[in-house]
Amino acid sequence: MDFPAPAALPVATVSDAMDRFGVADRIRPLWPGAVLSGPAFTVWTRPGDNQGLHAAFETIRRGEVLVVNGGGDETRALIGELVVQKALALEIGGIVLDGAARDVTELAALGVPVFARAVTPAGPWKTGPYRIGGTIAVGGVPVSQGDWVLGDDDGVAVVPAAEVGDVVAAARKLLEGEARRRAANQRLVPRG
Repeated sequence: MDFPAPAALPVATVSDAMDRFGVADRIRPLWPGAVLSGPAFTVWTRPGDNQGLHAAFETIRRGEVLVVNGGGDETRALIGELVVQKALALEIGGIVLDGAARDVTELAALGVPVFARAVTPAGPWKTGPYRIGGTIAVGGVPVSQGDWVLGDDDGVAVVPAAEVGDVVAAARKLLEGEARRRAANQRLVPRG
């Protein structure tokens, strides 16, 4: 089952539907309005090293979201404009980094949604080692290949692949309840 677009099911609502679990800590969009939704393609790399990301581009498929455990390192950017040009050409669903990025203005202009822990102008190492396709952690949340990853202005949520249907149903139910509360709020009248 594909997950609805983030506009249809916001990350905050998805998190609520998962008992407020599954939200990556301190992973933020690099520009306002960036959204992503797709199955995870996982990479675990040495902090500050992007050799594994280049290797991932050899097998990642259209629509998949590149999710990278870079050890939370904020001193070396794992991606910049040139790497994101590859992502754009391959039509991947976006990039989530537990690490840093650079070239923010150029990345926003390219339009590939990028979420990261930090921004730095310092470039990466390219010596490895890395692992592709296993279960990793990003922002303190486990992510396995094929889990559904969503991102919007509030941050990133990860939905385990086996739970997608249940989470979508629960999130839709929450949205219906929120709509009823909004309508009730609009009927409130000031006192005094």
